[in-house]
Amino acid sequence: MLEGFDFGVGALLPLLSRSQADRRQVLGTIGPVWDGNEVWLITAIGAMFAAFPAWYSGLLSGYYLPLFLVIAGLVVRGVGLEWRGKVRSRREVALCDAGIVTGSVLPAFLWGAVFGNLLYGTPLATVLGGALSLSVAVLHGAVFVALKTTGPVRDRARRAAALAAAGAVPAAVVALPSIAGDHGRAWTWGVALLAMAALSAGAALSWRRREGWAFVATATAIAATTAALFGALWAAPLPGLTLAEAASAPYTLRVLTWIGLVALPGVIAYQAWTYWVFRRRVSAPAQPAPESPGQVLTGRQA
Repeated sequence: MLEGFDFGVGALLPLLSRSQADRRQVLGTIGPVWDGNEVWLITAIGAMFAAFPAWYSGLLSGYYLPLFLVIAGLVVRGVGLEWRGKVRSRREVALCDAGIVTGSVLPAFLWGAVFGNLLYGTPLATVLGGALSLSVAVLHGAVFVALKTTGPVRDRARRAAALAAAGAVPAAVVALPSIAGDHGRAWTWGVALLAMAALSAGAALSWRRREGWAFVATATAIAATTAALFGALWAAPLPGLTLAEAASAPYTLRVLTWIGLVALPGVIAYQAWTYWVFRRRVSAPAQPAPESPGQVLTGRQA
């Protein structure tokens, strides 16, 4: 839900911007939070290694190339976001922008492609899974930009959300019932239907300028899709590998659970406070362009 809208904002950067001021405004929406959002993804991989080592080793061995590209994309995107405000020439700024876009599109597509292939093992499922995850991330990012900006960028983001929904909703209608019917349990039908309804509601609410509720809807769709996916993987995280075989010893799982119960509330509270501090909309810079054409304004500066 958090890293997803970062991917969407990065992927939409050239489509929502008509000038350097627009690009600074778009990137200013995620400037204060993207690094913290990415930590959740890194933490999830670390927790996967500790709690499900057999699944971790099998997944990384079987999908080494796409997961390597995911990591490379995250590195390139991070470098682009960090360096954009420090470089001087327009060529260097353009390279940073290309890194941000590439590093956002690659992980957003490849995560879905990996899980689509993991469930069905066919090229069609791989492409459909990637298309679903990318289009949902773009929709989520467009809604977030509309929620956090003013002026022409906000209007473009609303139109981008409608276009993204035209891809995300059909992809979800094809993929999610298949997952729920072929691999899931009884309750996965409920969360699959919830995900499809929430995606549609998110696009409609964004178009009506109810961006706050639209963001809640797209976030709900991502949570429901994740629940359906892992409900399908519950019986066999990898072909031939049961959940009991994938997991660590019970004592290790117990310790990890207590660590999570103690640490997570504080982390979530701190991150929620960060979002509250930077809750205001990011306006287009009114002052002349800074010496560095790549400067990214934070929410507070804007």
